[in-house]
Formats: sequence, C-alpha cells, structure tokens
Amino acid sequence: MGDLIRVAHLLADAARPATLEHFRSTGLEADNKRPADFDPVTEGDRAAERAMRDVLAAERPDDAIIGEEYGTKEGTSGLTWVLDPIDGTRGYLSGTPTWGVLIAAGPQSGPVVGIIDQPYIGERFIGAPNHATVTGPHGTGALRTRAARPLSQSILFTTFPEVGSDAERAAFDAVADQAQLVRYGCDCYAYALLAAGQIDLVIEAGLNSYDIQAPIAVIQAAGGIVTDWDGNPVHNGGRVIAAANRDIHQQAMEILRSKMR
Repeated sequence: MGDLIRVAHLLADAARPATLEHFRSTGLEADNKRPADFDPVTEGDRAAERAMRDVLAAERPDDAIIGEEYGTKEGTSGLTWVLDPIDGTRGYLSGTPTWGVLIAAGPQSGPVVGIIDQPYIGERFIGAPNHATVTGPHGTGALRTRAARPLSQSILFTTFPEVGSDAERAAFDAVADQAQLVRYGCDCYAYALLAAGQIDLVIEAGLNSYDIQAPIAVIQAAGGIVTDWDGNPVHNGGRVIAAANRDIHQQAMEILRSKMR
C-alpha cells in the first residue's frame, strides 16, 4: 500500500505541469471526441496522461492501465491504474479551476488508492485504507465527511443539470426538491468537497470507470459511501450516488429507486 501511495503521488506530480502549461492559455484548442455532442479533449489532457504513463512504465511496469485518452494497457500484477488526466475538460477549456486529475489503483474488485488533484489551486485529496488527507493552501489536514443530518439540510451537487435521461433527471429532481441547496458544474471537485466535509451528496449518471474510481477511494477513506443508485458497487461506472454517511445515502437512494421503478 505504501508503494501505491508513493507512485500515486508521483503520477499527480507529473500531471501537474503538463496540465498547467496549457490551462488558461489564450491559444488552447480542443478536439471534439463526440460529434453528436460536445466532448472536448485538449493537449493538456493528452500530455498529462502521457506523463503519468511514463511514470508507470518506470515504476510499476507490470501493472495494467486504463486511461481516458490512450485506452487500456494489459498487466500481469493483478493491479490496474485508472487515469483521467483532466476530469472536467469543459471547465479546463473555460478557465474555471474545478477540473482535476484523477488517479486510482486497485484490483478488479475496485480501487484501494485514489487521488483527486487540482493543480491550479494546489490541492491534493488522497484516500487509501487508514489514510485520508488533503494538502493545499491551508497546509495538510485530515479528510472527514459530514455527520448524518436530514436530507432537508443537505447540500447536493451534480455536474450537468440534465443529469442523464429524462427518467434519471426526474429521479434526481425528486432528491433535489428535498435538499436545502443544489449546485451544478464542479465535475470531480464536487467529490473532493464531499470528502472534505463541505457537502453531503453527489448524484450523477452515465459515468465511466475513470470518472469515479479515484473519488470512490478518497470518499470511502474519509468515511463516506459511493454506490450505484441501487446500492451496488459502481467502480465500473454508471449511475452514481456519493454520500457523506450511510444515513443520508439511504434517504437519497430510496427516492432515486422509487422514481426509477
């Protein structure tokens, strides 16, 4: 575990300059990976993933890799690194500091180490068994999710107002109607805020494994819970509910499940 944490930090250290070189550049351009929609990728995304893959080639060549931009590399160790070099490329392209570098490692059953790194702010959230810390402008401190409280007092985040399908949006809205405050558009930074005890819930749909594996490891280490909308493991992606504690997770999940029947 100690070596996985060490290498995870090396990956985040390598990705920082690669992303910052292009962030808020007036000449930053994006290619669209999904012509029917707008799914941008920039040289910052590609450069950061290349930098992290170079570190893994040197430090842990037998491990597998799943990366958003360069696909899958098979391994023989039983461990897989799951990399999202810039989660929130739309925000990156727009100049908002809510994107992040996501790094996770673990066996097929799910991540055991995760990092959410925000290079521009200089914040790094890391989670592993018996290890949950944040380092940033205020120094280094422990991560701990919020204690249980009623859904009516909760803060809820999601990235896209439409959430997913019409049915998924209706289910999300049913939870949102009972929350005290609903916010949008923070991508992976919302999960970091949950681990840091700032908010109570993040609910999303249509995620990939590289979107959620790092947040799972960080939030679980901080005392929270992350599942699909039926309470099952979600490290392979799909509909996600991340919660500060089991009580509010159960409250929100019951509403989601009732609306999706």
